[in-house]
This record gives sequence, C-alpha cells and structure tokens, in this order.
Amino acid sequence: MNTPFPSGFVYKPEYFGKTQQLALMSAVTEAVRGPAPFFQGRMPRTGQAISVVGSNFGPLGWVADITGYRYDPCHPKTGQPWPPMPQVLLDIWDDLTEYPSPPEACLINWYREGNKMGMHVDRDEHDLGAPIVSISLGDPARYRLGGPQRGGKTFSLKLSSGDVVVLAGEARQCYHGVDKIFYGQSLLVPKGGRINLTLRRVNRV
Repeated sequence: MNTPFPSGFVYKPEYFGKTQQLALMSAVTEAVRGPAPFFQGRMPRTGQAISVVGSNFGPLGWVADITGYRYDPCHPKTGQPWPPMPQVLLDIWDDLTEYPSPPEACLINWYREGNKMGMHVDRDEHDLGAPIVSISLGDPARYRLGGPQRGGKTFSLKLSSGDVVVLAGEARQCYHGVDKIFYGQSLLVPKGGRINLTLRRVNRV
C-alpha cells in the first residue's frame, strides 16, 4: 500500500465480512450484558471521566482510574474475571502478526455520538515491541496517525466496519487517535455508534 504512514502500519479494509462482524458484535453484546458491563474510566490524578466507555476480553483488561492506568484480571465494578477472548480474535492475531505469543487483552471501546479519542501512544504494556491489532465495528471513524513525538504532521484514514489496523515496528510507537465518528451510518451496534476492539500483548514472552 503506497501511503505516507510509518513502517509497521498495516491497513486491512473489509477484513471481516458481514457475517463475521455480526458474530463479533454478538460476542461483545453477550460480554457486556453479562460479567463485563461497560464502565466509564477516569483520568489519573484529575478523576475526569473518559468519554468512551469500555470493557475487555481476555485474561487481562485495561483499566483507568484516579490511581493510574493498569491491566487487571478482574472487572473494576463486578470483581469478576473478564470473559474469554473469542477464538476469531486469536485467529486474527496469528494471521496478521508474527508475535510468538497470543494477546492477553482485548479492549472493547464504545464510541457514541460526539465521542473522540485524543492522540496517544499505548505505553502501559511491558513489551512495547508487541504489535497492536485494532478492529472497527459499526459507524465509520476518522483515524489519525502521527509520529513518535506529540505534535507535528498527522495523516488520517476513514475506518469502516470490518476494517483492521495493525501497529507494529515503528508505527507501534507513534501517536494515534480518533477525531470523528460518522454517527448513524451503521445499524450493527445496538443503540448506535462504533465498537473498537484492540488486541494487546501485555507481558514479555
């Protein structure tokens, strides 16, 4: 793909077809209606609410509260273990990455009307050499990717339902975010919006 994006950035449009998207959405719905309901994280120190609500699949889940960012084995509200990661997510990790061990966390982020995600680099993992795999479901989003330093030139890409992005190599250390949700363009997500599934390896092999 001839793009200005950094080395290690992979874009797979329509990686998942309609049937697979429905199956993934069904797994998300089952998880958040059961042991892992959506919860609203808080910014460390300030306690300001994060607009995008989240949950997790897998043995570890990403949690943000006033004490900091971390990975926990249990839901912060229910105290229950996170639901197992669907096999299809383990399969995509094997298909699109060369990392020798499976992902340990899959963040489930629900973007509702007007939600955004500021530019950031994921640095809460012990192995920053492990790739990140991001799956889009539901409404399209404008994804933005910059460089390894905050500020400077950025590039944008419109992600649609079923699209997959991989951040590996140089791209793994680059700032990225979501600055617009094209709300109401998909009926896949109950109550509307976009679901983003983000696969991460937390611990070193």
